Amino acid sequence: MSRLAAPSSQPGWSSRTSFAALEIESGEESEEELSVDEPATSPADGSEPAKLTKSALKKQKALARQEKRLQEKAARAAARARSAQVSPAPEQQQATNASVPEKPKPTPEAEVAKSNDASDVVEDAPPPAQEPTERKPQSNGHVLVSVQDVVPPVLAAQPVPPLPAPSPDPTEATQPPPVPQPEVRREHVDVPARQKEALPSVPSAQESESAKKRQNALTRTLWTFIMIGGFLTLLLMGHVYMIILVMLCSTLVYREVTALFSLKSKDSDTPQTRGRDPWSKTLNWYFFAVANYYLYGESIIYYFKHVVFSDAQLTIFATNHRIISFALYTIGFVGFVMSLKRGYLKQQFGLFCWVHMTLLLIVVSSHFIVNNILEGMIWFWVPASLVICNDVFAYIWGITIGRTPLIKLSPKKTVEGFVGAFFSTVVFGVVWGTYFMQFQYMICPVNDLGVSAFDSGHCEPNPVFLWRDWTMPAPLGVLLSTVLGRTVTTIPYAPYQLHLLTMSCFASLVAPFGGFFASGFKRAFDIKDFGQSIPGHGGMTDRMDCQFLMGVFTYVYYSSLIREVHVTVGSVLQTIVSGLTVTQQLELMADLKRYLEGQGIAVNI
Repeated sequence: MSRLAAPSSQPGWSSRTSFAALEIESGEESEEELSVDEPATSPADGSEPAKLTKSALKKQKALARQEKRLQEKAARAAARARSAQVSPAPEQQQATNASVPEKPKPTPEAEVAKSNDASDVVEDAPPPAQEPTERKPQSNGHVLVSVQDVVPPVLAAQPVPPLPAPSPDPTEATQPPPVPQPEVRREHVDVPARQKEALPSVPSAQESESAKKRQNALTRTLWTFIMIGGFLTLLLMGHVYMIILVMLCSTLVYREVTALFSLKSKDSDTPQTRGRDPWSKTLNWYFFAVANYYLYGESIIYYFKHVVFSDAQLTIFATNHRIISFALYTIGFVGFVMSLKRGYLKQQFGLFCWVHMTLLLIVVSSHFIVNNILEGMIWFWVPASLVICNDVFAYIWGITIGRTPLIKLSPKKTVEGFVGAFFSTVVFGVVWGTYFMQFQYMICPVNDLGVSAFDSGHCEPNPVFLWRDWTMPAPLGVLLSTVLGRTVTTIPYAPYQLHLLTMSCFASLVAPFGGFFASGFKRAFDIKDFGQSIPGHGGMTDRMDCQFLMGVFTYVYYSSLIREVHVTVGSVLQTIVSGLTVTQQLELMADLKRYLEGQGIAVNI
């Protein structure tokens, strides 16, 4: 019998299980293993066999190793073919595994006995060669592989014994047949292209965020033009409309700031603290009304003396304005003390201080802005424009070259934007103010609240608006004459232009800190905006934070360095009415009549 048919001490591939037959071996055997596989041959005469050379022995070992690899490969292929024939379909196998319990595995002794019985059946004559047939896939997706396709002719002489029939399981008779599971067919439904276009598409989070930003930018731009158009319209309509606008803005700012302080009690669920909030909004707005009455009353009395003191009924209120204002404030103070209640004391006193600080920062500032309007529209229009210009240029320079953060309260503010806005605002302020100083409507103080931009008013302008000539030093004059090609010895200027430089510097260097103050205020309350008074811009406080500080500076600067005090009819009339008795007033009238008649002026009284 050939060496391939010799029995081996190792179990054959026919006795291996399906998983053992699929194992991949390294194929590297030691010299001892090769010597065991090779039969020991000796010459017939009993003499010692001839020793092979080292190269011949090496070739013999390589051939033996290659032959053994072919045998193992053929065995694994045959095992895969048998497992494909006997393995059921995946659906049937799943149903069988679910209904039939797992069979016990045979012991190793039984497997060895079966392998020994199967190894004895060997035929010497090789079977006739068969033509290769086409392999067709089964219904379960596996392909039947024939042993003749992968086994060499030498190994084909050893037929593959059939697998032993499995022993009947006594539990199979008692198990009911598996219930066939209905096959679920998933059909792909083609949606027409028109219906696909009609189906609503769900936008992603990034697309929703970008769409929201575009909508906010559009709303912000739209309301920016609305505010600019409305502001210019009121500016042309007259001073009284601008005063109403300032009062409306201060009212909205006061409401937004006081709304941040919510009055709540920690023991609000107890019976003693249930009911209406003891600090109602009535007293809150009462103090606001009293403050406006006092401040705006002072402005009306000062700028319209000739109207107020010429009316007997208004004279009573004008001469007693301050005592009336103090009496009204005292009523509010007494009402506050009467409303104190346990459980709310700390919050009530906190709100009392909150309201008074808001009145000081908001109402007093708006009062100074109104005084600027009455002194001349240019003292309100130009400073407000400087603040807006500085804000715009700070944003432009910041997004262009901004790299260094300016202040932690406003992370978007940069040093580059702050410096760039300073120079831009100075240039803009000089050009902008010089243009508007040529209009009488802008520079004249208010004498009649019914005046508008379309009326031809006339007044004696303040000396700061009059042009003057500055005589240059001789060397500078010679240099400019040489460069320009004509004689230049003087440069025209207006003192108002020098004041514009000062106001531009304040609007660029100090007024932005009003915005930083408001930013810190919002950080303290963890809010983004003070309110939603202006769509796309937040609250009115977000737009007026720098304007209040700029308005106070303009009034103080103008009243200290620019205003000229003249004796007017209103001031004389105020002195006569408030300082003279009726007898003295009649005596003054008779003396004044006699003086005018002496000047040749006929007086009919």
